[in-house]
Amino acid sequence: MFQSSFRTIVLYLALIASVRLMGKRQVGQMEPSEFVVTMLVANLASIPMEEPEVSVFYGLLPIGIVVAAELLLSWVSIRSIFMRKLLCGKPVILIENGRILQGNLRRTRITLDELTGHLRTKEVLDLNTVQYAILETSGDLSVFLFPQYQPAPAGDGAEPQGLPVSIIEDGKLMKQNLSYAKKDTAWVQKILKKQKSTVQDTFLLTVDEN
Repeated sequence: MFQSSFRTIVLYLALIASVRLMGKRQVGQMEPSEFVVTMLVANLASIPMEEPEVSVFYGLLPIGIVVAAELLLSWVSIRSIFMRKLLCGKPVILIENGRILQGNLRRTRITLDELTGHLRTKEVLDLNTVQYAILETSGDLSVFLFPQYQPAPAGDGAEPQGLPVSIIEDGKLMKQNLSYAKKDTAWVQKILKKQKSTVQDTFLLTVDEN
């Protein structure tokens, strides 16, 4: 009994340490890779708890390997935009300027019932009031209403808002987004010149329709 309790406490403390190492997102909304790691760590911890003949060390070792792999992939995703998109995906626009993007709904395998259900959780009943609905990489839905439907005072005389598009991230020019925003490299250089900066020195540059 004492041995079983001791093993459980050791594994419990190891799981807390693992979650703390992986960061705060594990407690809230998780990326796909983080969800997989959390499930793996939980299953690995259950083996030494349920099977007394298995050494605690053999339970802690795979947990340590999984956590180390997650930390390594997190570091790689921070350094590489390609790996970030590969591991975490990217946000998908489901409603743009009040128009439902059916292709994106099919690509994300979200039905209209699910979309309207998500909107109801955001206290939105009328699809016509939605300017943008964006499916985030965490699975959450971000909803932005047209200015005239926003709660006062935000909607009083507010200018139509545009969806921000990242042009530079982590010192790298996002050429695909540049084309989407209908801008060119000459425009980017003009903006950077005003800020006395370069692409490599810019952490984030965004532009919206306004």
